[in-house]
Amino acid sequence: MSLLESLKQHTVVVADTGDIEAIRRYTPRDATTNPSLLLKAAQMPEYRSLVDEALGWAAKRGGAGAHRTEDFMDKLGVNFGREILAIVPGRVSTEVDAGLSFDADRTVEKARKLISLYEEAGIGRERILIKVGATWEGIQAAARLEREGIHCNLTLLFSFAQAVACAEAGVTLISPFVGRIYDWYKKDRGKEIPVDADPGVESVTRIYEYYKRFDYRTEVMGASFRRVEQITLLAGCDLLTISPELLAELASKEGELPRRLSVEGAKSRSLEQLHLDERAFRFEHNQDAMATEKLAEGIRRFWEDARKLEKWAATLVAG
Repeated sequence: MSLLESLKQHTVVVADTGDIEAIRRYTPRDATTNPSLLLKAAQMPEYRSLVDEALGWAAKRGGAGAHRTEDFMDKLGVNFGREILAIVPGRVSTEVDAGLSFDADRTVEKARKLISLYEEAGIGRERILIKVGATWEGIQAAARLEREGIHCNLTLLFSFAQAVACAEAGVTLISPFVGRIYDWYKKDRGKEIPVDADPGVESVTRIYEYYKRFDYRTEVMGASFRRVEQITLLAGCDLLTISPELLAELASKEGELPRRLSVEGAKSRSLEQLHLDERAFRFEHNQDAMATEKLAEGIRRFWEDARKLEKWAATLVAG
């Protein structure tokens, strides 16, 4: 048995890629995408038909260049999501532009548009996760969307305060970033961190146990891995989203993984339940230097990735 096969016995494996062939190869249940993954995949010759379809749809919608470019990008993301859903049995995450991270109303508006495009393509909203940055505004937008039956994946999650607020908002899923947390502490300490003391792994473990201890329905999906050991130490987490490179490494190694996280183990923990209003959320998140820095940096990076996709899209629309 490979480590990947063993992991699938404990955890739902999610492919972190827009490459449809890679998804087909590793048979995950779900998949996630983002602007940088879409830009890379959309420039592959084998996916040109998805690009052309989105261009044609945007042209029929009309409007000025910027509006048409936005329509093209939205439709392109849905086209790739549709193709991915023809392979995976579960869900696909489609991202809202990081430029909307501090605008709850526009985040809700964009999510509704994406869901309508999926539904026009014959795909029910139960198979879609709208990916939103875990700012206070993003969390509040997600709470509104969940009440409408639009399920959300809260990303760029680094602090325990973010995790608590997401659970209380009733979001479907969160994506705590293991690798980026590890990166920050490695740089801060100026040395390598032992596998058994990885702060990214510790963060996801703490969130998972808190959620299960207090029966929150929000799922935990560890993300942004740097090494296989971070993945194997989280066997038993609800979901783990993994790059094709690390999926290949897991598939190439034999062995059986013990279950590290379990509901039964979490229930035995003595934990205090928290309730955070906006003031408490902002204060508690601000107390975490790593989280405040990585959230701000993550939004900037996601925004830059979206602008690269937008620039490429604008040239196609203009041509």
